[in-house]
Amino acid sequence: MATSDTDSAHRVESPCVRKCTLDGDDVCVGCFRSIDEICAWGGAANERRREILRSAEARRQLKNRRA
Repeated sequence: MATSDTDSAHRVESPCVRKCTLDGDDVCVGCFRSIDEICAWGGAANERRREILRSAEARRQLKNRRA
């Protein structure tokens, strides 16, 4: 039996670190996802979740370079 992208046993896990506070750009200071990405996460397929994680990581790196 083939597994699907929506198979909960293989879902990409949330990067949430329970530090849920949005900055002035509506980006979480804990996981670096935008509010739109956070809202979309629950219904997103794994590929979309990976895109969100890549975007969040890029934001995290940019903030670290500025610090």
